[in-house]
Amino acid sequence: MKTFTKLFATSALALGALAASAPATAQVQGRVATADVSRAIIGSSALQTAYSQIGTTYSAQIEQRQAKQQQLAQLLQPFDSNNNGQLDESELPAVQGSANFAQIQTLEQEVAGLTNQVNGARIYAVEQILNQYPAALTDVTTQQQIVMVLQPDAIQFAASGADITQQITAALNTKVPSVQVVPPADWRPSRNAAQIFQEIQQTLLAAQLIQQQQQQQQQPAQAPAGR
Repeated sequence: MKTFTKLFATSALALGALAASAPATAQVQGRVATADVSRAIIGSSALQTAYSQIGTTYSAQIEQRQAKQQQLAQLLQPFDSNNNGQLDESELPAVQGSANFAQIQTLEQEVAGLTNQVNGARIYAVEQILNQYPAALTDVTTQQQIVMVLQPDAIQFAASGADITQQITAALNTKVPSVQVVPPADWRPSRNAAQIFQEIQQTLLAAQLIQQQQQQQQQPAQAPAGR
């Protein structure tokens, strides 16, 4: 999301400079809109399909990671003295001085390595779609005669219909209907793709938490035993 902020800001400055240099009677024709980069990519069929394929293609890595995470949790549980589900700074010295510290370090490295493989595939998918975002944005803004696009969190008010994220998603579906999920051996993720991936993961996690809360609220209260 923030990756394109400079791009949009630069466009805004350019439009301002053009307006200042034009005759006083001239006006810029068009409208201002908002768009969310990460949300546009999340909605694309290519990313949804890619995430599903990654779950299958990397199923062995995902299962191994889960197994190693369980082993790691079992080794770390005795040191969680306050039972808050995580290790605080005050609890770390006991871990470092334990007889299992070397095994804990090994498991942490193995979990990180497996996570990197899975996330690397996801970033690769995001990067391929992100490469088509500028073209999709251009298509939508040209068709709708939009002269400026801002991030939704950069404005205080937007009228109904100002958000063109869904239209950009539709354009992405046309430009990049599918992507590869296995990166080449020499591939390295771009900074932009890694940043957008993090924003996508945060958005998906937030949506998952909201869904879980809604499900819990919809569950009927259990009747007391014996009635």
